[in-house]
Amino acid sequence: MGLKDIQIKNAKWSGHPKGDRLSDEHNLYVLVTKNSKRWRFDYTRPNGKRNTLALGKYPDMGIPGAHKARDNARQLLAQGIDPSLHRKAQKLQRSATHENTFQSVAGQWHEQWKIGKAQSTANVKWHRLENDVFPSIGPLPINDVTPAMLVAITKAVNARGARDVAERVLNACSQVFRYAIAHGTASRNPAKEIQPSDILPDRAVKNHARVSEAQLPDLLRAIYDYKGRGDWMTSYGLQLLALTFVRTSELVETPWGEIDFEKARWVIPTERMKMPTPHIIPLSRQALAIFQKLREMNGHREYVFYSTRSESRHMSKGTMLQALYRMGYRGEMTGHGFRGLASTLLHENGFNHEHIELQLAHMERNKVSASYNHAKYLEPRASIMQWWGDYVENCTADNIPLTRCALPQQDHVNATQTLLKNCVSLAHQVVANASE
Repeated sequence: MGLKDIQIKNAKWSGHPKGDRLSDEHNLYVLVTKNSKRWRFDYTRPNGKRNTLALGKYPDMGIPGAHKARDNARQLLAQGIDPSLHRKAQKLQRSATHENTFQSVAGQWHEQWKIGKAQSTANVKWHRLENDVFPSIGPLPINDVTPAMLVAITKAVNARGARDVAERVLNACSQVFRYAIAHGTASRNPAKEIQPSDILPDRAVKNHARVSEAQLPDLLRAIYDYKGRGDWMTSYGLQLLALTFVRTSELVETPWGEIDFEKARWVIPTERMKMPTPHIIPLSRQALAIFQKLREMNGHREYVFYSTRSESRHMSKGTMLQALYRMGYRGEMTGHGFRGLASTLLHENGFNHEHIELQLAHMERNKVSASYNHAKYLEPRASIMQWWGDYVENCTADNIPLTRCALPQQDHVNATQTLLKNCVSLAHQVVANASE
């Protein structure tokens, strides 16, 4: 039962040095001391520590006002925000100069950082700051932000089951502080004093669901016959995921300008790859044929895979996953699963690990060697992609063995001669550009 006004009025201090408590509801109480009666609210911070929030003095703040203040604090906690830090930020907002608040400096940093980035990437970065950082420290002068505040923010994000996002939020804060130091608005980077491994649990190893080699033929048959939403476009998209083993987002966001039909290659620019160099995908004849079919059907649109809701937008990557679910592969296969399957089979069939990793866009690329590596490895990567295209095309035939397919012999080489010639030509061009 909640407190009544008459109970608070009649309450007398017992002489206890820490005061006497009159309990209300949901950890709200009145602390009665010799000279005052004050509202207090006990709560657990997002970092797991207990804290007490002073709400106001009775009778200046009555029971309804105390209930409202308590409920506001509980709403902040539900969002992972420490109400004490939130109150401090609000107070400082009224006195701090606008130019030096964390949020204003973050806005300046973001305007510079997003240059050359995809708009969707820039939006995601900013929304993370808006949702997880600004409510707590946005109005603070940037030099007043402490490591403890950043720890509380990071732990609050992780508490909702988003460990990777928590680490990215901390990294974004660090980028803001680096920008501020470079422009003379901050003297230190408190985010650099925190290691994610010190405050966040270890990542659990997670393998993306994928079918086995023996199950691949049935999956491909289901993809070829798929008649769900998206019809031919979704079926072709899944076929291209199988043939190119790119990430689903890289496929669905592809504009037509990235596909070079004459040289049989697909070049994903740096801003979409989040890498210092473009990612070149030599196209097997099977993959090129699908792109040609798609061009005949929707080549007049901006994206290879357009949204059925708006032709000016690309397809959602969830479309591919939902199609796999409808085929009966929920929990057994994802778009990312094609990458793991291709990597396993290519390694088992003796292809060079370095070439495979580069084709998967896993390999580290520094600015000095990036152009050289692209040129040096295009030819063997083209051979890998054509071998894989032949394997995917043939593995649904009953007379083709699915395991331990032989490495490309002369017949395979002849089939890819044109593709290799184009890639070698590109290699010479890239090396020439790098030497300039």
